[in-house]
Amino acid sequence: MVSRFEHPAGGYKKIFETVEELSEPVPATVTGRIPSFLKGSLLRLGPGLFEVGDEPFYHLFDGQALMHKFDFKNGQVTYFRKYIKTDAYVRAITEKRVVITEFGTFAYPDPCKNIFSRFFTYFKGVEVTDNCLVNVYPIGEDYYAVTETNYITKVNTDTLETLKKVDLCNYVNINGVTAHPHIERDGTVFNIGNCMGKGASLAYNIVRIPPTQKDKSDPIEKSKVVVQFPSAERFKPSYVHSFGMSENYFVFIETPVKINLLKFLSAWSIRGSNYMDCFESNELLGTLFHIARKDIGGGQGEYIDHKFRGAPINLFHHINTYEDQGFIVADVCTWKGFEFVYNYLWLANLRTNWEEVKKAAMMAPQPEVRRYVIPLDIHREEQGKNLICLPYTTATATMRSDGTIWLEPEVLFSGPRQAFEFPQINYQKHGGKNYSYAYALGLNHFIPDRIIKLNVKTKETWVWQEPDSYPSEPLFVQTPDAVDEDDGVLLTIVISPGAQKSGYMLIINAKDMSEIARAEVECPMPVTFHGMYKP
Repeated sequence: MVSRFEHPAGGYKKIFETVEELSEPVPATVTGRIPSFLKGSLLRLGPGLFEVGDEPFYHLFDGQALMHKFDFKNGQVTYFRKYIKTDAYVRAITEKRVVITEFGTFAYPDPCKNIFSRFFTYFKGVEVTDNCLVNVYPIGEDYYAVTETNYITKVNTDTLETLKKVDLCNYVNINGVTAHPHIERDGTVFNIGNCMGKGASLAYNIVRIPPTQKDKSDPIEKSKVVVQFPSAERFKPSYVHSFGMSENYFVFIETPVKINLLKFLSAWSIRGSNYMDCFESNELLGTLFHIARKDIGGGQGEYIDHKFRGAPINLFHHINTYEDQGFIVADVCTWKGFEFVYNYLWLANLRTNWEEVKKAAMMAPQPEVRRYVIPLDIHREEQGKNLICLPYTTATATMRSDGTIWLEPEVLFSGPRQAFEFPQINYQKHGGKNYSYAYALGLNHFIPDRIIKLNVKTKETWVWQEPDSYPSEPLFVQTPDAVDEDDGVLLTIVISPGAQKSGYMLIINAKDMSEIARAEVECPMPVTFHGMYKP
């Protein structure tokens, strides 16, 4: 089911406006009853500062990182937020200008320096941003706010104080890692990022960070690359935002959206480029699906050299990946075609009037939830025949004459310009395992205006939606004595700019998508991307 609401009043523009941090937590007004098992914090990250002095940030992923926290205690809720004191933020505030180049905003050299010293700063190379506005997750007993570069920032999740900046390049061969790690029950963290290998060849490394150490040492110091995926192009890694992990396999989907490294290294210093200028799409490439065994002994994985291919897509979020009867099932949120979806996420686009927003979304790649099925057992002679015999899916895998295997997906959800994005599942019980339910933020022409539940087996959907209300990614929290997969609640932050109390944390019953409670505060809130429930 798709969105029922139009947004002619343009209230969504408010979610892209600068807010101030809070000096202390503020009490929220609760309607309904907070479930007694909610005892921790809901942590969320997103941009909060959209300009510095009179210099604007231009892209959705440029605003400076603001951490939000709703605390649950004895049926009461408080709200708190603080800017993460990254180098990018502190220097911008100090110098009242954009100092470090962000995703879509170039930082000019300091106009007050003389031309000679300016000339040198141009050639010093790129200062990579540490603006960790995308997600927060645990490593050992610590918590880190992250973006997609090599820098992660340790935070105190009680006080929201910034503790320290960590450069992952000091520990593993990686240029950056995603904001979407997989975390096992024991606390082991797996993540992926691109790297330069031997002879300047490009690859993608899966990094394993062990759980809490008995000797209390920092697990990050024991990070290891466990498996490497090859790159389709020598100097152009694909943009990678997340990856799939089942019980025994990693799935990495290499899309035709590329980062031109030569452009990145040269254009940067001279022409005043930003990260967005270094993306290009190779429409001839299509999509490559890579798999690797997770552990063949000694903690090392193994790349499986089969060529799986499919039509070109953009892919940001994996929903879930599992094995069944000799097949890997990978459910993903895709955007059809090779043009980069981030081209439509400039703040100027998102802040236009509703008719303009709709017009732009018409041109953009179209969203679709897809199920790809990858066969593990491959016989060369079965050319032209569908290798998939799982009874419940229409996805196919066909051997071609050149030995590549062509994957066609099953569509699990599709609505014109209606995206099922920022997906979540009951990860605790069903991450990497067969499952039935996914929850997501519904984007209506890129504007977040509903929460959707999808049964991936029957394709049935349920929706929570209210007029002029803009929710965020729904996080699933399981009921302590849960029997069913969807026994639990969804936590989301909703912004309703027209209301007296313009922001609230909403608790939804994950079974029927009905409202259980809301905790309202009287301060405006900007958009948030990802986060976690910390018990």
